[in-house]
Amino acid sequence: MKLLLRLSLQWLSLRLKKLQMTEAARPTSLVDSPENRWYACFVKPRAEKAVAARMTGAGVECYLPLQRIRRRWSDRIKWVDEPLIRSYVFVKVNNKSFRKVLFIEGFLRFITFESRAVPIPDWQIEALKLILEKGVDLEVTAGSFEAGQQVEVIAGPLIGLKGELVEARGNKRMLLRLDQINHGILVTIDSTLLARI
Repeated sequence: MKLLLRLSLQWLSLRLKKLQMTEAARPTSLVDSPENRWYACFVKPRAEKAVAARMTGAGVECYLPLQRIRRRWSDRIKWVDEPLIRSYVFVKVNNKSFRKVLFIEGFLRFITFESRAVPIPDWQIEALKLILEKGVDLEVTAGSFEAGQQVEVIAGPLIGLKGELVEARGNKRMLLRLDQINHGILVTIDSTLLARI
């Protein structure tokens, strides 16, 4: 019993030191907006669902885009929900509530530019939710994209969605850019449903 208590106290002491060092190393002005805004968090690989659950449990509004895909094992085929963008969870926080996120197990860092977390516009998160809700055929791509024509969906389930057009093998595809995290969502859309902006 004494050994267990001693080990628990040692672990707690080490954890507190680590938290103090982490807190001292992180800038206090990482998030400078007094209003809630969306930010991208980089989390441990294959821990996205657990981190999102911990964030929700801590009272932090978060969004983990999940895509339903079919997985094949040697003995069965099963539909599973997998993160659309691996190792990313989106959180809606302000300059006071962002500190809760810093100490959630599995959280690694905010996506930053010049030591400040980069806010993601609400419309991009809403568009991502709409695309996943409607079950549109999509593909996630990483990296930069060539400049293209700005278009808007004028009919169909994604009406009102704006993005950048990419031509691929004769098919017109609409590209929703998420510049802040260097990813994009490529959605196949019939060209008759698009209009130039």
